[in-house]
Amino acid sequence: MVPFLLKRLISLALSLLAASVVIFLVLQVVPGDPASYMLGMNAQPETVEALRQQMGLNEPLVWRYLTWIAGLAHGDFGISYTYKVPTAELISQRLWVSLPLAVYALVLSTLIALPVGIIAAAKRNTAADYGIMGVTQFGIAVPNFWFAMLLVLLFSITLRWFSAGGFPGWSAGFLPAMKALTLPAIALALPQASILARVTRSSLLDTLSEDYIRTARAKGLTRSQTLVRHAVRNAMIPVLTIIGLQFSFLLAGAIIIENVFYLPGLGRLVFQGITQRDLIVVQSVVMLLVFAVIVITFLVDIAYAVVDPRLRSRS
Repeated sequence: MVPFLLKRLISLALSLLAASVVIFLVLQVVPGDPASYMLGMNAQPETVEALRQQMGLNEPLVWRYLTWIAGLAHGDFGISYTYKVPTAELISQRLWVSLPLAVYALVLSTLIALPVGIIAAAKRNTAADYGIMGVTQFGIAVPNFWFAMLLVLLFSITLRWFSAGGFPGWSAGFLPAMKALTLPAIALALPQASILARVTRSSLLDTLSEDYIRTARAKGLTRSQTLVRHAVRNAMIPVLTIIGLQFSFLLAGAIIIENVFYLPGLGRLVFQGITQRDLIVVQSVVMLLVFAVIVITFLVDIAYAVVDPRLRSRS
């Protein structure tokens, strides 16, 4: 297990290094000057140049990259051009919205998808299977922002069970905060649950066709016993892959949902940073999200090795 972990850690470090270079270079070629944006179109060139000097935008590209990476290594994400506060402070405030939202949506998605996928596989080619596959196809096809607006119309405007948007903060209490995240989490969970249910069904059907499953049935186990004792665990590797990717997507890809519900999360912070040309915020948040994706992938690899020890010997 130790060589397996070392190889994965080296791969993680190299991936982070490559991602940091790509993120930094891409943002440098994006049109627009942060100093000009901050001062407005009527600012004098001398004033713009002085602000660029103050912000370090005139430094050589390599030096700016190394300074940024050195700061990240020490937990210093720089100072936001727009908000004039440490970027780490902005990220920490927004992370306490985006992270619980992603976890909430992932839990909902998993709790819905796994039982539904198992039932569909167990009832293959029956009315229940066809019905589940039809519903999941609908869930994949429906855009989550459209579904979010339907949720607002039904539960906020018509039934008045939830607020239409905003976040009261965790200081208002756990239940009020979770209530504010419920509709966004449902909107994010629906398409992910549909995808995960279909993957679970397909993986289980592939597993049920294996020789060892037929051997278990020949020894006298019922179809349900074979499914629970042997098939489900061995079918979990593709499912774990999707769950890991979904968490990364939910953490990094909720920009539209956060804007629909006016949630002060990381996605909305990135959107605001792009529109305001706050490059230090954008590149730091994106780097943090890439780090989260890579770490989650690393944890999924470890989960693979735990579920299927044969993978350790192949790595």
